[in-house]
Amino acid sequence: MDKQYFCYIVRCADDSLYTGISTDVDRRVKQHNAGRGAKYTSQRLPVELIYTEPAGNRAEALVRERAIKKLPRSKKFSLASSKS
Repeated sequence: MDKQYFCYIVRCADDSLYTGISTDVDRRVKQHNAGRGAKYTSQRLPVELIYTEPAGNRAEALVRERAIKKLPRSKKFSLASSKS
């Protein structure tokens, strides 16, 4: 049985957005803010979680992550505000 995965978007200190996947989003955001999450976010601390979305398994999460990354910035913000 696959673990529950989530897609997430964080807003970085420079107002850029980072999209990723995780089985534990809270832990992952803490890792980002400790500078251990990703090279991209480690240069843009702190980060703030603005969106999460459940995905069935890792493969589905990766497909969704790729789709979100292709969206224009405005659509990412629309997505985030629609889930609040």
